[in-house]
Amino acid sequence: MLYRSLRIVARAAPKFSACGSHTPLRHLPLQFQHVRTYADKIVKVPTMAESISEGTLKQWSKQIGDFVEQDEEIATIETDKIDVAVNAPEAGTIKEFLVNEEDTVTVGQDIVRMELGGAPSEGGEKKPKESKDVAAKEPAAGKDAKPESTPEPEAKPEASKPTAPPAPEKKGEKKDDSSAPNLATLGNREERRVKMNRMRLRIAERLKQSQNTAASLTTFNEVDMSALMEFRKLYKDEVLKKTGVKLGFMSAFSRACVLAMRDLPGVNASIEGPNGGDTIVYRDYVDISVAVATEKGLVTPVVRNVEALDMIGIEKAIADMGKKARDGKLTIEDMAGGTFTISNGGVFGSLMGTPIINLPQTAVLGLHAIKDRPAVVNGKVEVRPMMYLALTYDHRLLDGREAVQFLVKVKECIEDPRKMLL
Repeated sequence: MLYRSLRIVARAAPKFSACGSHTPLRHLPLQFQHVRTYADKIVKVPTMAESISEGTLKQWSKQIGDFVEQDEEIATIETDKIDVAVNAPEAGTIKEFLVNEEDTVTVGQDIVRMELGGAPSEGGEKKPKESKDVAAKEPAAGKDAKPESTPEPEAKPEASKPTAPPAPEKKGEKKDDSSAPNLATLGNREERRVKMNRMRLRIAERLKQSQNTAASLTTFNEVDMSALMEFRKLYKDEVLKKTGVKLGFMSAFSRACVLAMRDLPGVNASIEGPNGGDTIVYRDYVDISVAVATEKGLVTPVVRNVEALDMIGIEKAIADMGKKARDGKLTIEDMAGGTFTISNGGVFGSLMGTPIINLPQTAVLGLHAIKDRPAVVNGKVEVRPMMYLALTYDHRLLDGREAVQFLVKVKECIEDPRKMLL
């Protein structure tokens, strides 16, 4: 009966012609349509941005033999601006890595070979593994097995031998210090050399370019934060309850800068053109770059059209950008552009500093730590929360008079927030 059934199956199977054509799978009987075929898929470096053509493959998120779902992350490519995730185009199993970690890869380059298809069944893989383990244990057990009838002889305690007393030290004889630790080797004097990542290299290049291009100059002032701190204390709980936004100081400084730029538009302008620039570009909009410190380096996501936002809208946009920066989810579009920068070193305790201009911008405002200091108020000395402000500007475009006036206007708005409502 078994032989006869095999002959019936053989007759029902499709026959191949001499030219290699055969019956299409959809025309086969149902009993022959369960066969699945797997195809290889080459994963390439995705398009990152117009200005980015290459990066460093920082790490593999999966290993060879791992099954990945569609759109699951396979690797991370580090560029000079952001980290780009490489995702699986379809579900399948990773078969081969075509590049190594820390290799430089370009857009469109092959990096992974995958075998497309569903996840491998777990039940079928476990049985052979278990049987192998059992087989491996059996000979080991037989090898180490000892007859129970022959007990091991007990070890006899050795007789204690008399020890000779230590020889007395002779006068003038030096002690042997060879066993004592060498004090010179106790300190750790190791050195480590770590290659700079692409973002750090880009930051170094941009900052040095700024120093070499702009005629940088910094002007300082100090601001009494009493009124703004009282304003925040009165309304922060109400704002948080209604909007879910934590009211801070960055929105007030951003709004004050926008108002000061209306009188001094050169602060929001830039120099463009060949040979260092021969054209001044004035803008009717304000895009503020907010400096955010991350583990990999300083990034400056941009809050767009700040002139059209109120303080709560500015605070929410800054908080969202800061979270994206810390989570490593910033895109190229988030950091492109920017007409003015605010850097808040005060969150790290900085008392005073000179920020560097973020080219092609013309100025950057540096905020610092709030400290209680004596101040003269209405002819009396009082202790007030004071902050130093620093404005670094490009002297090619801004004169000292304009820069100082801009900083004074910002100071006046912060010391009396009601002015920002006029």
